[in-house]
Amino acid sequence: MRHVITALFVMIAATVVVWQSGDSVSAEGPSVLVIEVDGNIEPLTADRIARGIDEARDSGTSLIVIQLDTPGGLLESTREIVEDILASDTPVAVFVGPAGARAASAGTFIAAAANVAVMAPGTTIGAASPITSDGGDIPPTLTKKISADTSAFIRSIAQTRDRNAEALENTVLLSTAYSAEEALELGVIDLIAPDMNSMLQQLEGRTVTTASGQLTLTAEEASVSQLDRTFMEHVLDILASPNVVFALFFIGGIAILIEVIMPGLFGPGILGVIALGLAFVGFWNLPGSWLGVALIALAMGLFYGESVAPGFSVFGAGGLVSLIVGALLLFGNFFSPADVPEPSFLVSPIMIALMTALMTVFWYFFIRFARNEGGVSTGFQSEEEVLLEGQWGVAVSELRPAGKVWVANQEWSASTEPGVTIKEGDEIRVVGVYNEVLKVEKLYEDIDDATDVSTSPTQQE
Repeated sequence: MRHVITALFVMIAATVVVWQSGDSVSAEGPSVLVIEVDGNIEPLTADRIARGIDEARDSGTSLIVIQLDTPGGLLESTREIVEDILASDTPVAVFVGPAGARAASAGTFIAAAANVAVMAPGTTIGAASPITSDGGDIPPTLTKKISADTSAFIRSIAQTRDRNAEALENTVLLSTAYSAEEALELGVIDLIAPDMNSMLQQLEGRTVTTASGQLTLTAEEASVSQLDRTFMEHVLDILASPNVVFALFFIGGIAILIEVIMPGLFGPGILGVIALGLAFVGFWNLPGSWLGVALIALAMGLFYGESVAPGFSVFGAGGLVSLIVGALLLFGNFFSPADVPEPSFLVSPIMIALMTALMTVFWYFFIRFARNEGGVSTGFQSEEEVLLEGQWGVAVSELRPAGKVWVANQEWSASTEPGVTIKEGDEIRVVGVYNEVLKVEKLYEDIDDATDVSTSPTQQE
């Protein structure tokens, strides 16, 4: 562990040195920082753009270019990005490209907020109607309220950047989308450029208004650099996946369950805590539902009940149902319209099926084993087993909670209540019999005087 921590510090130090050296080079002349956004707009996207704007300001970068290709994303993250762009002292250009890219939904707001909005031929912008996180339509009772808010939001952006407010507002109210040529003609964007170099040439000498005042762009001969993802951003990109979060919740829950059923192993408990911690890191970076988390936790509780309580798999079946429903509700509804080009934060049905199958196998082999070792199994009792109830005996091994006892001149597998320990040599009493496994309790000195002393182990034949 010490070597790992040392290596991490070395990586961080090296990264700082690289950043500092990069800043000193960029200060020698005009420079452009490119931030590539390819995918859903989410909290990690907002954090990365904010970091890029801060670095550009500190290093004296001449221009920030957000190369955008997105199907949309979360409105809250979009608001954060728009606020950062509008408050930036460094000019920000949004380039929707290459050909075939789109600035749909949330991307429309980001492009409109830029000092200069540029699209490549063959790209589209628009269709910014608010929808739910799983791509479904918002209930009619909320549509007017949310549409009014988002339309006012994009209208204020358009007015700030002197764009066509009506055309942009139609992307919210009417789900209108525009080609690059239509967007330029309507005044939604400023330029059309086939690639980054062509865009920089067209931006040379252009005057823009930033938070610190008017600036003249010097971009044609500028050095261009990319904003690379940090190690932590790579990790968070992996964790912020619905499938990964669900898998971590599942693994963490199973590991904790094993630790509870078989205390003292420590390994499963440590693994479970780590997995659950990572799951919550990803969960907080997604539009998650606490109801889904609660149902997954309930599933684990039901699986524990299956391991310690006699029955005909009622707890286990309930646990499987709770696990499936929890997975479906973890990030939204299961069904999503296939023709809606919006991001979907849903656990894959394949992942749900896989984890459910693994849980079934785990339940059948491990939980059944735990029940049998724990003296809690199902089945009908024979006459001999019924007669064993109430018998006294002696523990021939430690029960914590499972072990061996001597009752009726015979050694039996036995178990006591979870969390109770019976030491070797302690006297015990049988309180139940399940498929030749005895459920016992420790025999204290203050037992009921009405107990038939003839069943004492000293009087058994």
